[in-house]
Amino acid sequence: MSSKITVKAGNVEIGGGAPITVQSMLNIPSTDIEGSVKQARELEAAGCQIIRAAIPNMDAVRLIDAIKKEVSVPIVADIHFDYRLAIEAVAAGIDKVRINPGNIGSDDRVHAVVKACNSRNIPIRIGVNSGSLEKHILAKYGSPTAEALCESALYHASLLEKFDFHNIVLSMKSSTVSTMVRAYEIADLKCDYPLHLGVTEAGTERMGLIKSAAGIGSLLLKGIGDTIRVSLTDSPVKEVYAAKDILKAIDIDKSGVKFISCPTCGRTRIDLIGIANEAQERLKDCDKNITVAVMGCVVNGPGEAREADIGIAGGDGVGLIFKKGEVFKKVPEEKLIDTLMEEIEKM
Repeated sequence: MSSKITVKAGNVEIGGGAPITVQSMLNIPSTDIEGSVKQARELEAAGCQIIRAAIPNMDAVRLIDAIKKEVSVPIVADIHFDYRLAIEAVAAGIDKVRINPGNIGSDDRVHAVVKACNSRNIPIRIGVNSGSLEKHILAKYGSPTAEALCESALYHASLLEKFDFHNIVLSMKSSTVSTMVRAYEIADLKCDYPLHLGVTEAGTERMGLIKSAAGIGSLLLKGIGDTIRVSLTDSPVKEVYAAKDILKAIDIDKSGVKFISCPTCGRTRIDLIGIANEAQERLKDCDKNITVAVMGCVVNGPGEAREADIGIAGGDGVGLIFKKGEVFKKVPEEKLIDTLMEEIEKM
């Protein structure tokens, strides 16, 4: 079930029954301040609720203030190995830090990061994956199993708990969906920390979306997970839309347009595939809480999609506009999409 502990990144709550949040990460080089700020604005406009930025060196700390001046969503500093970067990121106003305390050296360094984060109530996300396991854990399990991933995450958490720090989010990502799912299932039983879900190195848009939907979706349907990131070898804006689509597909997010369309068959006499793609693209930013259907034939379309608030069904060069299964307008094929949009605008 959802974590019992709630953490706050900026003004966004994670865990404890708070709504599932969508994250993504900038993929512009950290040296390009202007480009990073532009992409952060694009992500916010697409509906991203938490934005992560790589902070590989002290020069990159400048990103934090520049981005925070332009967007209102929380910013996470992604830091590896150098504990001083975490401290400087906190001083620069970061909202959350992603760092593995076991990788930054001695206890005094971990304590220094804890003190900095405590001073501003900033949470730390611990992120482990198949390639980051400690040698002793890998030797124990023989390979990056789900049990190994979970043990590694809890080991890192224990290094923070030593200093009475519990403002923690955990992630245990794998590129193997079944391993990722099992790791989070184990973690859900072993701790109360919020869980950040994701399939790492999921692939390009097509396969990355499929693997993410399978892994993230199956866990959320079991009540496991508090914040999500879809990892794609593509634009991070596509990650945000993909994550939102996963939440809509499993009825966690009931806002905005729910789009349904039939797979076509030999009765189809219009360019249904082209029409469906255009309709979905034009509706992607529509915030009306409605169901829109694009159906292939006038014989079965309105009836099969009678639960839709509005829809279209194709004939031989013509189309029908229907609401709740009742036909109310007949238009030429070339006017179907524009007419549909006009009617949606009136709703």
